[in-house]
Amino acid sequence: MYKVYETELAGRKILFETGKLAGLANGSVLVRYGDTCVIVNVTASKQPKEGIDFFPLSVDYEEKLYAVGKIPGSFQKREGKPSDKAILTSRAIDRPLRPLFPKDFRNDVVVVATVLSVEQDNSPEIAAMIGASCALSISDIPFGGPTAAVNVGLVDGKIIINPTEEERKKSDLTLTVAGTEKKIAMIEAGANEIPEDIMLKAIKEGHKEIKKMCKFISKMQKEIGKPKFEYKSFAVDEEIYKFIEENYAEEMKEKVQEVDKEKRDENISELTDKIVQSYTEKFGEEMVDEHKQDLAEAIYKLEKKCVRDMIFYEHKRVDGRALDEIRPLSCEVGLLPRTHGSALFTRGQTQVLSVATLGMISEEQTLDGIDKEESKRYMHQYNFPSYSVGEARPSRGPGRREIGHGALAEKALVPVIPSEEEFPYAIRVVSEVLSSNGSTSQASICGSTLALMDAGVPIKRPVAGISTGLVTSPENDKEYVMLTDIQGLEDFFGDMDFKVGGTEKGITAIQVDIKVDGLSYDIIKEAFARTKKARKHILEDVMLPVISEPRKDISKYAPKIVNTKIKVDKIKDVIGPGGKMINKIIDETGVKIDIEEDGQVFIYSSDIEKATEALEMIEDIVRDVEVGGIYYGEVLRIMPFGAFIDLGVAGKEGLLHISKISKERIKHVEDVLKVGEKVTVKVTDIDEQGRINLSMLDLAGNKGN
Repeated sequence: MYKVYETELAGRKILFETGKLAGLANGSVLVRYGDTCVIVNVTASKQPKEGIDFFPLSVDYEEKLYAVGKIPGSFQKREGKPSDKAILTSRAIDRPLRPLFPKDFRNDVVVVATVLSVEQDNSPEIAAMIGASCALSISDIPFGGPTAAVNVGLVDGKIIINPTEEERKKSDLTLTVAGTEKKIAMIEAGANEIPEDIMLKAIKEGHKEIKKMCKFISKMQKEIGKPKFEYKSFAVDEEIYKFIEENYAEEMKEKVQEVDKEKRDENISELTDKIVQSYTEKFGEEMVDEHKQDLAEAIYKLEKKCVRDMIFYEHKRVDGRALDEIRPLSCEVGLLPRTHGSALFTRGQTQVLSVATLGMISEEQTLDGIDKEESKRYMHQYNFPSYSVGEARPSRGPGRREIGHGALAEKALVPVIPSEEEFPYAIRVVSEVLSSNGSTSQASICGSTLALMDAGVPIKRPVAGISTGLVTSPENDKEYVMLTDIQGLEDFFGDMDFKVGGTEKGITAIQVDIKVDGLSYDIIKEAFARTKKARKHILEDVMLPVISEPRKDISKYAPKIVNTKIKVDKIKDVIGPGGKMINKIIDETGVKIDIEEDGQVFIYSSDIEKATEALEMIEDIVRDVEVGGIYYGEVLRIMPFGAFIDLGVAGKEGLLHISKISKERIKHVEDVLKVGEKVTVKVTDIDEQGRINLSMLDLAGNKGN
């Protein structure tokens, strides 16, 4: 049955239509937020996916360029693989939803949000996040929502919910908050060094709007929601778990307490073999084959319980650190001799090599998406090869996780990157994870800061990143223990990965993943306090002693820049017909040249003398020819009545009449001048048709004297 529900979001009308489109999906909602339209469809398989030990949720956010009246620029003229922004939005939709599905649920669930129309003032990403929660809530798929989401901006110190396009341009904060009616479920932020207290206030203001939307979706669910279907539970077999816990809990606790990740993995592998052998002897091989997956999940559950109980009840971590203690840190710069900047950052067994490259402004990344951002000058990319975790898998390009971590590090560093006017380069940083035991994204923030400074990029301030974790009480989720600088095992078995990047002044980026149903304001406040303290330590005690400020000079292998600004109407003269003039300059000097629409000219070369030579050639071209001006030109053609001289200015030439060559009478011009000869001339007149008359008389050192 077709129904339309209407409410307000941040003071603007938002509608939810259902019952008209995509009738075969388990749940479908068309969200209209102003002129922005997003359809969200959710489906679930009827049977569980066999042979897996996780919930198979898939989220796709599809950007259709027709939504903004564009035809795709590809050869096929259709949308191809999702853009990085679409992938990041898919991850943002996924994160608040995933913890709210039953833990023992193994049916495939697919969420597809398709952007149909975009009004730039009303975010399609927010419409998709709310639409996904709404579609799941009214569907028959087991789901513990609803959730909702908003964007939060900070313009002139004022917090704004779902800022418009113009407000976003001026905002010091780009914050996406998702949550339930009671708690915060996801935080994603980029900020211009925002203090922690202002960030918390922005989160709270966003949550006020989220609460209203959650109540509205709950009302829809009560009216039109389908009964949730029954599913096969994949909870751990209690009898098997009881056998393992009674016999091996103490040994498991002993085995997990190991600083070295590789040794700890070996310990667990040995104990697993021992448990399986014991179970075989007691119950027989047939029972082992029948319960192979149950055994694996029971062992995993016991390991998780031992780690969590140690942290919560004993305040002990598997590597012996205190709850607020950071792993051993080290860093170095300038490792790679031919790159423009490089740095290695190590935190425990996590190690990241970051490499900075400087290029021409024209080498910035071109974007073809549904928003109005068309290019990106600072690019950060993150690679996570299989060898970093000791596995043997071929590389197949960056996945969603790699794109997400790269974007987080990029977001953390963008606020300190100098403007194009200050530093007219495109900048690319690549972070290669060499070894991973948790917090590689935060290590890439630290390593990339160092690599930029090593490359001589005049960043405003160094940035560091750190992550905090959480273990809640088995009996009461209001009781918790927080951990600073979580390693891999604490991330896997913990309830939160709260990543914060920032400078000494404030926060530049946040990304929060949780496995519980949400976070209280107190948890968020404590996480901010811990990460601020940890960042200060990393910056002052580890990074700055290695390189305290950006290098004064860029690498000798990086392109040097000289620049000038010319009149816009002179751009065509520098380029010349069919690019003839600019190509001539490039061929003669070996430089690279960028000319902006506003007349900014950037000349790049590893040889500063060649760059200066090219600059002089351009300045000669754009120099205006003026009456009384003196020029050193080349004889182009000789005629009976005089010679035509190339003035070396934008291809301009003038007539040097035979009577103006010398004070003495000349019968033939060829007696005095030759084609190709260089002479000094003075402009005596420019007529109404732009014809230029020249003279060599009264010029010292010339043939006219």
